Amino acid sequence: MDKLIITKLQKTFENYMHKTNGAEFWFARDLQNILGYTQWRNFLATIDKSKESCKNAAQIITDHFVDVSKKVNNMEF
Repeated sequence: MDKLIITKLQKTFENYMHKTNGAEFWFARDLQNILGYTQWRNFLATIDKSKESCKNAAQIITDHFVDVSKKVNNMEF
């Protein structure tokens, strides 16, 4: 992969990073857009495959993936 593309992607990921109590994390909905997935169901399949890979690597899935809900602000139309 082109070094310029890697640098750009790294900066983009860093811009979407959140920190709480020293832990860095990203929201899947943000990553979905960064990675070019237009439909959540397609990205969810990728997340499931990633969890399976984590398990196959003898890693604890919950150490790397946490299910969260993000409130949506009600907007008046």
